[in-house]
This record gives sequence, C-alpha cells and structure tokens, in this order.
Amino acid sequence: MPEPVDHADPLTPAPGQVATAQVQRLTDAVTRLRRALRSSIRTDYPWEALPMAQVELLQTLAATGPLRVGELAARQRLAPNTVSGLVGRLLESGFVDRQNDPGDRRTARIGLTDAGHRQLGDWQRAHERRLAAALATLAPAESTAVLNAIPGLERLATALGEEAG
Repeated sequence: MPEPVDHADPLTPAPGQVATAQVQRLTDAVTRLRRALRSSIRTDYPWEALPMAQVELLQTLAATGPLRVGELAARQRLAPNTVSGLVGRLLESGFVDRQNDPGDRRTARIGLTDAGHRQLGDWQRAHERRLAAALATLAPAESTAVLNAIPGLERLATALGEEAG
C-alpha cells in the first residue's frame, strides 16, 4: 500500500508552531541585515578603529551606566579577559574611564565619558541615516511591513536574551 501523501504547505505551520523554513529565512535575514549594517556604516562613518564589539560595550554602558568588568562580561556573554582587553582599548581612546565603585573600594566601574557618548551618538545617527535611506528604497507596503514588525522583533530579542540568561 502506498505511503499517504501530506499535502500540507511546508510554510504553514501547525497552530502554535513555526515552520523550519520560516525560521531559516528569519535567521538568514537577521544575519544578512546585521552584516549589511556593519559594512554599510563604513560608508557614512569610517570607524575602522572601533570594532562592533567595542560599540556594543559602549551601547551597554550607555543603557546601564557604569559597570564592573565582570558585569559587562556577563551582560555581553563574553569572557572577562576579552572584555578587559576591549575596555583597555576604549580607555586608550578616551571613550570610557575607570570610576570608583562606591560599594567596594577594591574594584572599579567602567563608565562612558563625554567623548564616548558623542562617539556613540554619531555612530547611532549614521546608522539611522543608512536605515532611513534603505527604507526609502522599498515599496511603501514593504517599508510599512518592516516598521510594523519592530515590536515583535523587540519582543523576540527580549525572549532570546532571557533564554540565554
């Protein structure tokens, strides 16, 4: 007797499930978007000296305020010695400084300097210009769909962060 044929659409998941093909497309799109953002920012804002890992540390410090190296490492999910090296380069650039830890005089917190805030703001504005220009090239319905997806993408990022934590 022949095997039964499943006529279900592979892109239409069962209720409560997401199709593997959709997840693969999302993974590919996020990867390509991140790569495109990283490379396109160099067009408007050539920061060869400031790698993305350092930008992410600056973003974390801007969002949280001063942190110990170990706290930064935990938030970035990096080894403390890796973060220590990144912080060393940011200290040399003047984008961060060491501050006394009021709770423990034996340790220091790393905080964003005024120069770090300015550099991060410049970087953010350059990204916003690049994204706005790219969105303007899309058809209105596509642009609207991308913008309408933002709340869901934010919740997805939160869910992934909680899952990894």
